[in-house]
Amino acid sequence: MLIVVVGMSVLVAATYASTVGDGDGAEALAALAGNPAIRTLFGEPVGLDTVGGFTVWRTGTILAILLSVWGLLVTTRVTRGGEETGRWDLLLAGRLSRTAVLGRHLAVLTAVMIMIGLALAVALAAVGTPARGALVHATGLALAGAVAVTAAALAAQVFPARSAATGATLAFLGVGLLARMIGDGVTALGWLRWLPPYGPLALLSPYRDDRLAPLVVLALTAVALSVGALALAGRRDIRAGLLTPATRRTRRLRLLGSVETFAIRRMLGSLAGWSTGIGAYFLLIGLLADSLTGFLADNPRFADLAAQAGFAGLDTVRGYAATLFALLAVPVGAFTAVRLGAFASAETGGRLTLLHAGPTTRVRLLRAEILTTTAGAAVLVTVAGMAAWLGSTLVGADLPLPAALAGTWNVLPVALLSLAAAVLTLGHTPQGVVAWGVVPTAGGFLLTVTADSFDAPGWVRGLSPYTHLAAVPSAGPDWPAMAAMVAVAVIAVAIGLAGYRRRDLRL
Repeated sequence: MLIVVVGMSVLVAATYASTVGDGDGAEALAALAGNPAIRTLFGEPVGLDTVGGFTVWRTGTILAILLSVWGLLVTTRVTRGGEETGRWDLLLAGRLSRTAVLGRHLAVLTAVMIMIGLALAVALAAVGTPARGALVHATGLALAGAVAVTAAALAAQVFPARSAATGATLAFLGVGLLARMIGDGVTALGWLRWLPPYGPLALLSPYRDDRLAPLVVLALTAVALSVGALALAGRRDIRAGLLTPATRRTRRLRLLGSVETFAIRRMLGSLAGWSTGIGAYFLLIGLLADSLTGFLADNPRFADLAAQAGFAGLDTVRGYAATLFALLAVPVGAFTAVRLGAFASAETGGRLTLLHAGPTTRVRLLRAEILTTTAGAAVLVTVAGMAAWLGSTLVGADLPLPAALAGTWNVLPVALLSLAAAVLTLGHTPQGVVAWGVVPTAGGFLLTVTADSFDAPGWVRGLSPYTHLAAVPSAGPDWPAMAAMVAVAVIAVAIGLAGYRRRDLRL
């Protein structure tokens, strides 16, 4: 994570001159970014005539999301996940209380965020940006990551399962991101940008104003969440949460008739949450389509500058949709990796022991999970397409439903690569399933951005699946490339299934 945060920032800063050019280019790009739709999607532009300001605008939001999501996943794994699998038992059998153990974990995770922030500040100052602006920007990212860590720690005390704690924290981050997008795009609702963890980052204005008040908000939020987590840690039993399942309730026997339907039942709750988040985002994308494309159609110079900044094709509705639809592969790929990660946690936590002891084979269990997760990914891309179509229809933009669905289904093979990577990892060890699972989607996206910024050789770009993704619906699908990605996914899944059949269970 440190390499990604520092590397992306330094590469963008190093290519500022070739991307923006002279002062006129910066002023034109600032005018482009002044459009409400651009501000909503990419944040308010500040100091684009400086290397530091441009770097913050290009990478700030992306890095904040990556850092915070990584922080919450690590936190729920080492706290709630550590309790679920019994790795905390010996610690808690000694003199340390639950509060003390949690406090030490929070201290280490917060120190990691501080270390990443310091490394980023030093790197940005080393490439020639003002030290004060670099420190403000880096501190903001570190505090946003700390907020995610403490929020996840708090959720781990409330919910009795790691998956529920992770889902609740992801929902918190999603609401925060949506609040920032609305606050950036609608002047009357600018106060929403004070809501952590992402909103205050938009108010920092590094390399121009270098405001400190938003940093105070983020710091106080992190402190309040950590105090709450530590206080609640002493009020619950080990391996339990403050919210406990009801001991007596009406029998719910639906979808319990087979292994396959049981996999569907376990997925429905998380699928509803992911569908809500993805649907809300792409509904907003559709609502912004007419405003953004109309502005760029009237100002072709700005469309050229947007292409140089990495946002090509935004001057037509279908080109705009194709550019944003490519990003859909990241959350859908993350969904598949998280689902396989939950399956791995069920194995190590002993929740599949009774099923393993019965006549059902292990391969059938995993195969049911793979098929169900694939169907869930298909549902998510369909939801995204329908939401984008609905938003564009409401504003009168030209994005028919078949075109929107074609654009979202076009990214499904990339998301299936994440599923395949997760299965391949699971076939050898249940640890690291989520981390390796998101490499094809999140890692591929980062590779594409880095390669474009650094003007890397063609073979480097070719390593990313996004390079082989056609710009649907502004262009036709690249069927050979899609078939190749699906074939790679199928082969990886087959190898993962074979490895899972041969390895021992990890309990």
